[in-house]
Amino acid sequence: MDGAQSADERGTALDSQTRLLLAVRDRRDRAAFAALFAFYAPRLKAMLLRGGAGDAIAEDVVQDTMLTVWRKAAQFDPARATASAWIYRIARNRQIDILRRETRPLPDDAGREEREKDAFDSIALAEQVHRLRAALRQLPAEQRAVLESAYLDGLSHGDIARAKGLPLGTVKSRIRLAMGRLRRLLEKSAKS
Repeated sequence: MDGAQSADERGTALDSQTRLLLAVRDRRDRAAFAALFAFYAPRLKAMLLRGGAGDAIAEDVVQDTMLTVWRKAAQFDPARATASAWIYRIARNRQIDILRRETRPLPDDAGREEREKDAFDSIALAEQVHRLRAALRQLPAEQRAVLESAYLDGLSHGDIARAKGLPLGTVKSRIRLAMGRLRRLLEKSAKS
């Protein structure tokens, strides 16, 4: 036997499934493909079920595998693998593809929870800002003025006292009274 001959040139070294696959590859032989399907479909399904696949997924993988065998038979090289090894590898790769697809979030779902959370946070923040502005409008003007100077303009109590011409104690007292009143107004609006 010539060592340079390929496996399909030797013929006798090929198993019956490999010969059937060569008939599919070389002549697009439908009867050979039907024989391959009848031989491999139940074996592939049993392998997939033993591997943990559900019945529907196993059926899908078997159908996809055999369709791939028909479509890509021209790529089969008996010198590199037997028909059995080639077909089982196709099935294994197809099963992996399906498992990856099932565990991957769909593009429409990716980040949906995050977007929903951001939307709820934005709505809650807008609600708080609205309630705070309404409560600020209810404060006496002198209390609102010192509060805005301290928290919106960022001035110290001493700076407010100098800017308004008020004693420091008066500024601190107005801020304390304004904060207490603001707290009560916000609590009241939260309950309503």
